[in-house]
Amino acid sequence: MNYPKVSIIIRTKNEERWISSCLSGIVSQTYSDYEIIIVDNESSDGTIAKAKKYPIKIVNIKKYLPGIALNVGIKKSVGEILVFLSGHCIPKNKYWLENLIKDFDLDSKVAGVYGRQEPMNFSSPQSKRDLLITFGLDRIVKIKDTFFHNANSAIRKDIWLKHAFDETVTNIEDRIWAGQVLKDGYKIIYEPNSSVYHYHGIHHDNDDKRIAGTLNTIEKLNSESIDHMPGLKSLDTIEICAFIPIRGLGPIFKGEPILKYTIDRAIESKNIDKIFLFTDSDECANYAKQFNVEVPFIRDKYYSQDFIDLNTVYKYCLEKIEAMNYHPDLVVLLEPTFPLRPSGLIDKLIIEITKLGYDTILPVKLEYNPIWIYKNKSYARLDNGGIPRHLKDPYFSGLPGICTVTYSEYIRSGNPIGENIGTYNIDSPLSSIEMRNEDANNDRLLKIMKEIF
Repeated sequence: MNYPKVSIIIRTKNEERWISSCLSGIVSQTYSDYEIIIVDNESSDGTIAKAKKYPIKIVNIKKYLPGIALNVGIKKSVGEILVFLSGHCIPKNKYWLENLIKDFDLDSKVAGVYGRQEPMNFSSPQSKRDLLITFGLDRIVKIKDTFFHNANSAIRKDIWLKHAFDETVTNIEDRIWAGQVLKDGYKIIYEPNSSVYHYHGIHHDNDDKRIAGTLNTIEKLNSESIDHMPGLKSLDTIEICAFIPIRGLGPIFKGEPILKYTIDRAIESKNIDKIFLFTDSDECANYAKQFNVEVPFIRDKYYSQDFIDLNTVYKYCLEKIEAMNYHPDLVVLLEPTFPLRPSGLIDKLIIEITKLGYDTILPVKLEYNPIWIYKNKSYARLDNGGIPRHLKDPYFSGLPGICTVTYSEYIRSGNPIGENIGTYNIDSPLSSIEMRNEDANNDRLLKIMKEIF
């Protein structure tokens, strides 16, 4: 095989959840003669900060149309082969790039190659159906069919010089281009051995029940592929940190702040890369530092006032560490007022959120007792009433202080809880015991802890 220079062009807009895994997949490829060009459409999240950890060029555009973005990136490129990859696509293995470009060496009439796109295990039924139907297992040589998909594709630059991408259309710029080159007598190759994981499909407007039925049949026919669908991303490609907020030093148990129990659980985690303590107290900061907990600053006393909620504190702290050029993907929120959280819980939740694609995951307690809400000067019952417990639908009482795992984008928005929520049932009543400085029940809680420890 000849080894041409390759330019990999990635279009992005607010892809911070995906970009680290996308770029990590690229830099692990067997084929290494490439450059990476990010064409960014004014991302307002952490996309660019995360991307800068990798060897990339960045091109900024204000007006986005797919053809414009591609052509702008190509004009900044030096490669003979142009590869296009969506910022939320993740190469399946280290042979992705090698397999994508090998056909150019075998046949000079090949103008473009597009690869397979496989769903993730948490992709919607519609997306799974779309991708599994569209991107099959057989290699195809096209001389008439104009289907081509730029989420995972490659073209020859000398042909682009004759046929640039249409800069006026809002979509299908790839198929328009394919139609032009096929008309000129070139070929398009579908190469299934060059595969990426893509969380959404290519169609967006069908009935969910019909999709689910179709998907059920497809999955039976593609069981081996389905079994190996990945979660969101590999844990070794993302940055995970813990946030522990505290005012003062907190309650003391057996001569140690109960903060120590939260620090121990964070240290126990196999997946947390950094532990941050955000305190307003020099005494507390010095105590935490002996356990290699990072205290990057003493937080402003303003954020310790009673009217300031924790969401505001978390947002403030994230903005401070991002200003110090640390950009976590996942953040584990741990309140030190819960000293009895279960061992291993943190890693269980981290694995769940990355495997199942939640925005946020947090512990809950299932509640079967009667529940009322007081509204408009009267009580309204919320539960199913006086029916047998095993027939009742439980209410979920959230316990976010024990351990909430979420993405930076939600903390930055001022609400750490995203829309797609995962829950983890906490069975032990001890785990939900909370202890605060001002709690009148602290003596009783300390007595319980003495009996445990």
